[in-house]
Amino acid sequence: MGIMKKYIFLSVFLIALIISGCVSWQKNYGKLKIIPKNQNEITIQNLIDKWDEYNIYYSDQYDGFNVRSALGIMFDPKNNNTTLVGDRWKKVNNQNTLAEMTQWIVLNTQYEPWLNEILGPDGRFYGYLYYSYGVVTLKMVGDKKMYIFNLEEPPDEGGDDE
Repeated sequence: MGIMKKYIFLSVFLIALIISGCVSWQKNYGKLKIIPKNQNEITIQNLIDKWDEYNIYYSDQYDGFNVRSALGIMFDPKNNNTTLVGDRWKKVNNQNTLAEMTQWIVLNTQYEPWLNEILGPDGRFYGYLYYSYGVVTLKMVGDKKMYIFNLEEPPDEGGDDE
């Protein structure tokens, strides 16, 4: 009976250790919260209209600048003390380019884009992400800095099978 209790205790201890490790791992990652389309307070058009209140970046399929290659657009508010960063995110410098990019996302991905709030692990607001395809990874890299990994490119629907 004593040996059985040791194994049960050891098993419970290991399970608790694994669960606590997973919980602490998640403390470093942000999350996205979809903004319902019927919520009129924040829309993509509203963000385009107030574009000068944000540092705006886009992720694309290529290394060069091309308005027509956008996969997603990130809006980092200028009036808060948080920052959004990423390696392949490129700065959007004018409102007309931003408006055009929002139209190309659906053509590049073949999926309807949606608007999301970017939240830290503690629920703190960091900005917005407008995109349509794939899993997005958001990782804290400082107290008030969130790293947004590159967006996934959708699979090629052209069908190169022979």
